[in-house]
Amino acid sequence: MSRWIVLAIPVDGVSEADRDARTLMEFDGSAEEAETALLEAAGTYEHKLWKVRRREVFKCSGRSYFIRIHGRMATYGLLLQLAELVHEAVQPAGQPSA
Repeated sequence: MSRWIVLAIPVDGVSEADRDARTLMEFDGSAEEAETALLEAAGTYEHKLWKVRRREVFKCSGRSYFIRIHGRMATYGLLLQLAELVHEAVQPAGQPSA
């Protein structure tokens, strides 16, 4: 079983100060479970909108979607990506950090 995160990366309709990626979820699971979670996030994530009037979901790959969400006053474009943990370094207890 692998460790996964789903990232939302704003690419359209946001200010320069609001372009930071956000982690939407983090979980353990199979690749199939992770891709299902990504698709679910693409169908439900609302960014900053209170009420989504229209949602467009474009599949880029099995591990990324571009979503365009339309509200009454704004439209946002976001790239949702699935990332798998491939390396983790853990500092042993009692050892000073470098």
